[in-house]
Amino acid sequence: MRTTRLFSILDHLRGRRTPVTAGMLAADLNVSVRTIYRDIITLQSMGAPIRGEGGIGYQIEAGFFLPPLQFDPDELDALLLGVRMVTARGDDALGQAAHRLLGKIETVLSEDRRHLQQPLLAVGGEDKAVAASGLSSLRAAIRHREKLAVTYEDAQEYQSERVVRPLGLTAFETVWVLTGWCEIRQGFRNFRLDRLVSINETGDVFRKEKGKEFADYLRSL
Repeated sequence: MRTTRLFSILDHLRGRRTPVTAGMLAADLNVSVRTIYRDIITLQSMGAPIRGEGGIGYQIEAGFFLPPLQFDPDELDALLLGVRMVTARGDDALGQAAHRLLGKIETVLSEDRRHLQQPLLAVGGEDKAVAASGLSSLRAAIRHREKLAVTYEDAQEYQSERVVRPLGLTAFETVWVLTGWCEIRQGFRNFRLDRLVSINETGDVFRKEKGKEFADYLRSL
């Protein structure tokens, strides 16, 4: 836990042109200012080029090399979504740049490399009204491959109970859509997030199964 926090402090300081106060770091990492002081001392003792000035804050010394970036799952999701949005809606030059960016980031990842290759998030181009409610819990269920029990209301306001293998999320202009394998209908189904009346964890983890993955769904379009 502390190792992750130490890397997070380096990530917060990396590339910043202005100092960052201990209070700001404490608020961002949800720890006490005293904990930040101790962590900074630890990083400095390990050779991290952190310069601190009373009343001003901390900053990385110019010209020093830092270890590779560390990403938590939410940061990787944000990265993937941004890259895929550029790929889907940008010109050829931006699309190629996005692929190069992923390649560079992949070189500094270890076990997180598999996450970059996972088709968890996609981008579409429709324009529909929705709020992205329940997004965090859905992303977690997709990542952990946990079946969900959902109540869904269709366009005719008819509600149905489903058990779904959550496979991927697609971001349209103003709507999020969950793609899943419906255990009841035995097929792929798309669920608008604004029409999901309830989402409940089942604790039932599903294994990878050929023909029932998000990549299979995308190939069928």
